[in-house]
Amino acid sequence: MIDRRTLIAGAAALPLANAAARAASPAPSPRIDRLDPAFDRIVPPGATVEFLGQGYRWAEGPIWVPQGNYLLFSDPASNIMYRWARKDGITPFLSPSGLQTPVPPEIREPGLNGIAVAADGSIVGADSGSRAIVRVDLATKQRTILADRFEGKRFNSPNDMCIAPSGAIYFTDPPYGLKDADASPLRELDFCGLYRLTPDGAVTVLDRSHRRPNGVAVSPDGRTLYVALSDENRPELLAYTLDDKGLPTGRRVFLDMRKGRAAGDPGLPDGVKVRADGHVFATGPGGVHVCTAEGTLLGLIRTGKAVANCAIGEGGRTLFMTSSDRLAAVPLLA
Repeated sequence: MIDRRTLIAGAAALPLANAAARAASPAPSPRIDRLDPAFDRIVPPGATVEFLGQGYRWAEGPIWVPQGNYLLFSDPASNIMYRWARKDGITPFLSPSGLQTPVPPEIREPGLNGIAVAADGSIVGADSGSRAIVRVDLATKQRTILADRFEGKRFNSPNDMCIAPSGAIYFTDPPYGLKDADASPLRELDFCGLYRLTPDGAVTVLDRSHRRPNGVAVSPDGRTLYVALSDENRPELLAYTLDDKGLPTGRRVFLDMRKGRAAGDPGLPDGVKVRADGHVFATGPGGVHVCTAEGTLLGLIRTGKAVANCAIGEGGRTLFMTSSDRLAAVPLLA
């Protein structure tokens, strides 16, 4: 069985001989592809990719914490969350980050994955190991489970989440955290859902039709929900139109990434973030795809490896990227 990291890194699409040849070759050099003049107003000309740390099993879920001016990111397979700051570099922040008990053999990724900063300054995260959406107090590290079931059945392994202006939490629930994925004996739900969790604790499934829903982000006005499909046969970023209650009224393909997939670029659609001005930063084959709110692709930031997720920090002046075994950054024009 092909695991999550191998699949998202793009090796599954290659014949075995080609995959072996690629594994023996050095990773491509990082570069920035400027596809539209408007890209120069987002990433300054001459900018380069900087690597801040390496050696992780699979870096994920970065988020900027403005109250402390630092970045948090996770290594779900190692069950560790790290902290990065300009003056301190990278230090362990939370271990274990997800599952608090010994890891059973049926769990592949026991740690926290996607996280977001809540209005009260705590973080909310998709806990693959505990199979729940949790809140963590940054000062005390106290954990609270917000939801771990739908209609009485355990989630698969919540993977990514975002918080809407209304306070509602949108999250995805693929089986990546489970050792045997779809065939795991731990599974209680027979679908991989896109959900909404409201502040009163109500869980609603919004879409159960996707094979591998993954990254989620909401537009600044709360009217568009972006959902990445880490599906090798359907590598797309979708946009759902939300009504006044935060429920979807329709969906469209926002960005089709089949071309990069067919070219053998590393990665699949995964994490996505939206800047305050509406620009979308979506990871996928090749790296981070930077788009207008209307879906025009302006540029592509390549680290040389698959990029799992990204975050905008330092007052909008830096894009952080969790890229396979590394943490990377590129400057932005705020």
